Amino acid sequence: MRKTCSLSWLWRLWPMTALLLPLLACASSANAPLSAAERDGLVFTREEEKLARDVYSALQRHDPSFVNVGASEQNHMDAIETLLDRYDVADPAEGRAVGELTNPKLKGLHDALVASGSRSREAALAVGVEIEELDIVDIETARQAVTHTDILTTYDNLTRGSRNHLRTFHGKLVAAGGSYTPKHLDAAAFRAIVESGTERGP
Repeated sequence: MRKTCSLSWLWRLWPMTALLLPLLACASSANAPLSAAERDGLVFTREEEKLARDVYSALQRHDPSFVNVGASEQNHMDAIETLLDRYDVADPAEGRAVGELTNPKLKGLHDALVASGSRSREAALAVGVEIEELDIVDIETARQAVTHTDILTTYDNLTRGSRNHLRTFHGKLVAAGGSYTPKHLDAAAFRAIVESGTERGP
């Protein structure tokens, strides 16, 4: 008598398969090719984080916070480098010395900020606030074109870090008797950041 093949074992595997499908979907999304906008955003962000780190290195004699925040900017650079490697995107910062940037706009901004911040401690702290303002605005702009969840998560982490850095520099500037008018964020968004507490997270 001919035996019939039972497919009941497939149904027993279904609960496990259902749990794995979302993970497989995420992995597939992470490995999908980047759009041109996503790629350009990563390249720009990598150099903008380098700009921050390099300016803070030049200004660290004015306040110890530049050392601590500069180390954090290196972590931000490393996070973007991980994404560049993952998606096989050329790294614009590879082999570049401190203060050396391939983007002409960022290079000019770097030089102007170092010159401005070198005048005094208050000027240096104001430069720190402006850099963090720029980071927040530019990362949020880059984020609008992103569909990859790993890039979105990294951008969210970087933005949270930038808000904390802004609070640090602004708090020290105000404590030193200085003031600051937002240049890149709108006044309400800026005030919401500086009047709120430090955010926790990676």
